[in-house]
Amino acid sequence: MLALVLLFFGFAPLAFSKIVTYDWHITWVNAAPDGYSRAVIGINGQWPCPQIDVNAGDRLIVKVWNDLGNQSTSLHWHGIHQRGSTEMDGSSGTNQCPIAPGVYFEYDFIVDQAGSYWYHSHNMGQYPDGLWGPLIVHDPNPPFHFDEEITLTLFDWYHDEMPNLIYTYQSTGGEAADGTPTPAGALMNSGVNISIPVKPNKTYFVHVICPGNFPGHAWFFDQHPMTTVEIDGTYVEPTNVNTGTQQARIAPGQRQGVLITTKNDTSKNYAIFDTMDVNMLFINKGTLPPKGYNTNVTGWLVYNDSAPLPPAPFLYELGNSDFYDDINYTPLDHEPVLEPVDHQIIMNTAAANISGISRFVINNSTYIGQSVPTLYSALTVGGNYSSDPRVYGHVNPYVVKHNEVVEIVINNLNSNLHPWHLHGHQFQVLERTLPNTGTFPGTYSTFNSFPARRDTVMLQPNAYAVIRFRADNPDKLPSFTLEGKMLTTYTRLAVPLSRRIPRHVWLLGYLHRSS
Repeated sequence: MLALVLLFFGFAPLAFSKIVTYDWHITWVNAAPDGYSRAVIGINGQWPCPQIDVNAGDRLIVKVWNDLGNQSTSLHWHGIHQRGSTEMDGSSGTNQCPIAPGVYFEYDFIVDQAGSYWYHSHNMGQYPDGLWGPLIVHDPNPPFHFDEEITLTLFDWYHDEMPNLIYTYQSTGGEAADGTPTPAGALMNSGVNISIPVKPNKTYFVHVICPGNFPGHAWFFDQHPMTTVEIDGTYVEPTNVNTGTQQARIAPGQRQGVLITTKNDTSKNYAIFDTMDVNMLFINKGTLPPKGYNTNVTGWLVYNDSAPLPPAPFLYELGNSDFYDDINYTPLDHEPVLEPVDHQIIMNTAAANISGISRFVINNSTYIGQSVPTLYSALTVGGNYSSDPRVYGHVNPYVVKHNEVVEIVINNLNSNLHPWHLHGHQFQVLERTLPNTGTFPGTYSTFNSFPARRDTVMLQPNAYAVIRFRADNPDKLPSFTLEGKMLTTYTRLAVPLSRRIPRHVWLLGYLHRSS
């Protein structure tokens, strides 16, 4: 389901931090966000799942009981680097064993980054069934002014549960045979026709999050210009995204922080427009939307409860020129290009049919989940074996040294777009080519002096991207495509961690195997 990472400024001293604790029972809930009732995965008997609000420097403790009965689970804190607490990353099979039905697990870590994040299940493609929520980390000293905050989530929604969709996808040829599941529609803040009350003459910091499964989204606030100030937890030079000429674009897993200023006049309300990427859903697969299929969802900025809710503006099919190119954002800290490169990794990614099962491959190799998480293997093999990729099994491991500058070239040999996310770091996006421009030629184009830095990037079809990061978080963390079709584990040479991992984390593996 995805591949990429993060960095940050100094915050208020930890002496001012607090402990924030949540007690969560993960359960099945019936919900009908678009009018169709289905079973979803909720928390404490409710859905949507709650938003977490903490301040940078806070200690977050989430006590989890798996009450699903028929599925294991886990929780990943998307975009949080987990420095010194990699066992809390929540990636099943990589950093921990799944939380089996009836088992309790406690996540406990310091949140030392500010920005827009989200948490979600990281087990067997489970989160599109509902187990996710926003994670907003407030900065005590933000570098821009605002009066209030709003969270806006945009995602694709399905009427069938993920285990059934994944089985059908893999058994019918998957993407290689145009078998990618088509969502029932789009949701905004876990609903349709939602209203967000606003006050006049206020500046709002809007945390836009895409917890989607497959398509990207185009969105804007009608007649309310947006100024982007944050991407994936990285502050950027304020950048205007003008409605009516260029829309904002967001990929699954990405977050974008924007400022909007409300109007003086309260006599009218204004639409919030969102559409799923029709190119990803249909055009790039050589098909057209079914008759009557709606890729759009609409919400409203409500100034006046008594005023009518206007229709959303109508947009025709959108092309690349209709969006602001997100690799042109400039980090506020002006971090220069990381160089020289110590380690280059080239990944050729494609869809393949292996023994009748649709899989994604990296360099012609699939990811096969192991019975022992990668982190546990690294801590227990002893000696120099932790730097031998063979000890980790068929998980496409790459061993890099601590503090190396790592360059990853991703050649997307597929005819559709794909997002990539990196755990534990942010990366610089040096290059991302336009659709159908081919693979990396071995030479570079001109880089931005201060490249965009984020943890999730969308690759164009039949094109490539070049990213770089410094391997300064000495743990074992994965990168993976957002659709869950492939998983690559980057294994770094790490200091011994066994004395830092709590006993209950090791015990989870025993409980999972015993269940």
